[in-house]
Amino acid sequence: MARMFLNGQAMEGGPFHHHLKGAPLVMKTRTAPGYRFFSIADRCPGLLPDPEGTAQIEGEVYDVPEEVLRDELLPTEPAELEFGIIKLEDGSASFSMVLRVGELETGAHKEITEYGGWRAYLKTLGRES
Repeated sequence: MARMFLNGQAMEGGPFHHHLKGAPLVMKTRTAPGYRFFSIADRCPGLLPDPEGTAQIEGEVYDVPEEVLRDELLPTEPAELEFGIIKLEDGSASFSMVLRVGELETGAHKEITEYGGWRAYLKTLGRES
């Protein structure tokens, strides 16, 4: 099992949640302080570690079987994201998708850190998912 922090469309009720193939929810939580959050064309979000930051981003942690992670979940992720490790608010580590190195410099992604989570941001767009 791989412990995976999800903060976008694969969260419970999201359009990509079915890619988890029934992987159990471990907890609803937030990142530790120190992340920025970006919208990738309003399709999905991307985390960016920021050691100077204080923001915490909401998400869900799942125990995902390695084959589900490899064959179902990761192939659905956009090219702007890469597999990484983040720190959660309880101090533990988790796999997560993070903004790919060099993506911030493109200027293509809207910063949405102030919303604290993908669902809160989507509500400003009049969307639920």
